Amino acid sequence: MPLGKILIVDDDRNLLELMSMMLQSADYEVTTAHDGEEALAAVKGRIFDLSVVDLKLPRTDGITLMRDIHQINPEMPVIILTAHSSVKSAVEAIRMGAFNYLAKPFDLDELLLQIERALENRRLHSEVKRLEGILEERYTFSNIIGNSRKMQSVLSLVSRIAPTDSTVCIYGESGTGKELVAKAVHFASTRKDKAFTAINCAAIPETLLESELFGYEKGAFTGAVKNSRGFLAQADGGTLFLDEIGDMPLSLQAKLLRVLQERQFYPLGSEKPVDVDLRLIVATNKDLEAEVKRGAFREDLFYRIHVIPVRIPPLRERKEDILPLAEHFLKKTSERMNKGIKGFTPMAIQKLMLHDWPGNVRELENAVECAVATSRRESISEDAILPLKEDLSTSPKPFKEAKEDFERDYLNWVLQVAEGNVSKAANLAGKYRADLYSLLRKYDLKPDSFKKT
Repeated sequence: MPLGKILIVDDDRNLLELMSMMLQSADYEVTTAHDGEEALAAVKGRIFDLSVVDLKLPRTDGITLMRDIHQINPEMPVIILTAHSSVKSAVEAIRMGAFNYLAKPFDLDELLLQIERALENRRLHSEVKRLEGILEERYTFSNIIGNSRKMQSVLSLVSRIAPTDSTVCIYGESGTGKELVAKAVHFASTRKDKAFTAINCAAIPETLLESELFGYEKGAFTGAVKNSRGFLAQADGGTLFLDEIGDMPLSLQAKLLRVLQERQFYPLGSEKPVDVDLRLIVATNKDLEAEVKRGAFREDLFYRIHVIPVRIPPLRERKEDILPLAEHFLKKTSERMNKGIKGFTPMAIQKLMLHDWPGNVRELENAVECAVATSRRESISEDAILPLKEDLSTSPKPFKEAKEDFERDYLNWVLQVAEGNVSKAANLAGKYRADLYSLLRKYDLKPDSFKKT
């Protein structure tokens, strides 16, 4: 199998034959052309990995031909061959999109080296595009699992605001998927081809957070042995995601406010401002308004970031999503561990549905991974779900509230098992259909949301 398919375009037939022989002996598949028309006919007829083009050609020039080639195959790297007197034009060719140029007479080994570098560069570029495609596909709204009415409402809102440049403030408990929603907003925005830069304000020590965010100049402080681009600079043109912004120190809040107002900042130790163009998405598990009232969060920054608030409901408020999420995690984990586990037993589903999931989606994913890792059966049984979980509550709920919680959770479970079929759910529950419908109305449960698509 050849290392690559190469098109060589030159009106010097002797040089063309020499390059062709040399590249063929190096395991490349070579096609030659003597002018631009012949070259374009070849490019239209087949796919090449790279082309080597002479700057001076009959009736055209290498730069024009390169443009025409890129109209057909924009990803193909082009190496320009030029005489010494045309080096300035060759440099201009690089500005126009050429990979590199070689001045005649050139060493054939140097041509081989440039070809190897160009092909490797193209492979890396293709891999980056492939990974970006995977990321974009993974973080589209359609891939966020949320069949419940509450999550559908959230997804409808964020899909409408994604194309704008407005600041988004995502509220939600730990583990609800705030960063997942932030990434989906980024990949649905006009900035999707630029960086999504995330920083957890609670995970970085206060003494380091400022330098990580703003970057610094060499010598700005002890240990600053070289310049460092901060997260603000890295996010230029893209999206900056500040997770747990409620934990940002007050002193840094004032500096962030200045950046948002002026769209520029100073790296530590620098007297030269850096302009920045970014979209800001923040997230928190705190009530920022309450934090403002107690003096832990700046009021002016609150109103600057609280443009479009989005609340991600905890898992206990969207029981309809538990089983679809669990099945998703089961499939993903089972494939990764090379286990052929098919699903959950009814009692395992009941245990999943009756648990409150204080750790939300993250806790559910961990629980499923633990169950898959420890299970030796084709189905996950209830003893594999949260095996060490005990009810440690010492303050029981009032009877009426506990009864309603049980009824709601039980109805969610039985509808999950019945996949939204009310007749089947009524049989499983030992209830008349009319009575079951009455309970569904009481708890505002929609059978259609439990049906598998």
